[in-house]
Amino acid sequence: MPTVPMPELPLVETATHASAPVAMAAGSALPDADAPAVPRHVAVVMDGNGRWARQRYMPRFFGHKQGVDALVRAVNAFADRGVRYLTVFAFSSENWKRPTEEVSGLMSLVLVAVSKYLTKLAGDGVRIRIVGDRSAVSDKLRRAWEHAELLTQHNDRITLAVAFNYGGRWDVVQACRRALAEGVDPETVDEEWLSRHMALSFAPDPDLFIRTGGEMRMSNFLLWQAAYSELFFTECLWPDFGEVEIDAALTAFAQRDRRFGGIRPQPVVREDR
Repeated sequence: MPTVPMPELPLVETATHASAPVAMAAGSALPDADAPAVPRHVAVVMDGNGRWARQRYMPRFFGHKQGVDALVRAVNAFADRGVRYLTVFAFSSENWKRPTEEVSGLMSLVLVAVSKYLTKLAGDGVRIRIVGDRSAVSDKLRRAWEHAELLTQHNDRITLAVAFNYGGRWDVVQACRRALAEGVDPETVDEEWLSRHMALSFAPDPDLFIRTGGEMRMSNFLLWQAAYSELFFTECLWPDFGEVEIDAALTAFAQRDRRFGGIRPQPVVREDR
């Protein structure tokens, strides 16, 4: 895959496959001994389905279908490498602005995907969680989601959180509305309280934030949770995102110096007398 040309920016890496990926077994050492070699939680903006289809003179819907297949492969690849949580941006609260035909096709595709892949994912030890505003989707789709969550609730190999009709700003607003509805004392509302009431309260904050498709923005995805995520952008279109790209992203993550706003202690140099 071609790399994304970009200036020197902090915490941003473009995909490169010039060298072989390093081994990413869970528990391997990092320069920072306090940080894991493999991220516990990876978030992905799955971008590029439409362009993938257009390059092949196919309808956009075909690209979305291939994107679902790529997701199923990616879930197992991340799990094999020790990732415990994978959160993917499947449908944003802004995607309703797309043509009605495409939106309708996406809703139908979700139902087909649940029917086609749920048994396999459940058998692979994947726990499925749906995050986002469910009020705007059909009863049939909500029931399918509830069934998937119930069927996989005891699986613990990896948790797949599918963000559907989700927006980072919506997430903050819904947490604040809950505080108001519960009559919470404003003095008790802090970062910890809000984090417990966000849509991803069941998962640690993402360590690694990946976006495919060449764009370099977060697009209103996990704005609160990704405050200290390492960012990785690649030109690879989502249907083509496979194990080589996953290893490149995890290798880049392992090389990051994560200080969370602090300063790493400097060794004391003693002069010989």
